[in-house]
Amino acid sequence: MKGPWVKEALLYEKLRGGKVRCELCGRECIIDEGERGFCGTRVNLGGKLYTLNYGNISSISANPMEKKPFFHFWPGSLALTVGSWGCNFTCPWCQNFEISKLTPSLNWGNYMSPEDFVDLISTYSCQGTSISFNEPTLLFEWSLEVFRLARKSGFYNTFVTNGYMTEKALRMLIDAGLNALNVDIKGGKEEVWEFCKADVERVWRTCMNAKRMGAHIEVTTLIVTGVNDDIEELREIARRILRDLGEDTPWHITRYYPAYKYSAPPPKVEFLEEVRDMAVKEGLKYVYIGNVPGHPGENTYCPNCGKLLIKRYCFNILEFNLSEDFKCPNCGEPIPIVGKYVKH
Repeated sequence: MKGPWVKEALLYEKLRGGKVRCELCGRECIIDEGERGFCGTRVNLGGKLYTLNYGNISSISANPMEKKPFFHFWPGSLALTVGSWGCNFTCPWCQNFEISKLTPSLNWGNYMSPEDFVDLISTYSCQGTSISFNEPTLLFEWSLEVFRLARKSGFYNTFVTNGYMTEKALRMLIDAGLNALNVDIKGGKEEVWEFCKADVERVWRTCMNAKRMGAHIEVTTLIVTGVNDDIEELREIARRILRDLGEDTPWHITRYYPAYKYSAPPPKVEFLEEVRDMAVKEGLKYVYIGNVPGHPGENTYCPNCGKLLIKRYCFNILEFNLSEDFKCPNCGEPIPIVGKYVKH
């Protein structure tokens, strides 16, 4: 007997011979009867595609928006955050491999209904939701219901994602109430294919489509030693953000630490500083250094006069010097921030 975490998928096509084509992510797996797709979370049962991740929750916590990281979306707020199981990428340095490298079971699940989850948002004094930890696209059907309920109750909804969903899936998420995405651009075309077995152009397409559809976008690049730590390759990412997403798009340059199957040492802080300086010179206004607690690159400065506007330490806001309408108090420069500042 199937548990409540096993539910027929919304996006798939039936093919001849009992096969199905999954239309959720860019892989568009063709799946034989009784088999699973690349992510391990979708299974063909009797010629129908089922998700094994519907409300199948691996982890839940109330997280600061700055942890995602979102620095220009509801600063200081808390998001009730959940993850599930599995992933559609193969990154050997995965920071959450305990859940992303495990695939869900037909016979066991840790189920939470969308209604129960949304009820917890206020209980934990949160202002919204975030689907994160592993790839959130794999919680697609459940997320749609959560987002509709959360939006109806006045909460925001966010994704922290590798951006590999199809345009149809993205449209459905945004129509349901997805407000903001932090998308991981993991490197150039060759590196993303070699280490993640994915086409980075599909990720860029998601970023551009999400912006066009009205969602807030922030970009993260984890700088991994020996993979994407080439200044010219990173310059191309900076230029692409500038060209396709705009100068106001926040770019988080995050320091990798050894995890899972990858043991190279972390990149030097001086290299992260070099990348940040380069990106600012290329024309990006808001470039941040992550995973280096206390570094001035965590802060937001006015791109016009240089005044310190938001001082951060890790996930905490220590100073918030913007006016109520998010303008620099020194020169009046408007700072692109969505939502409200939540002071604790």
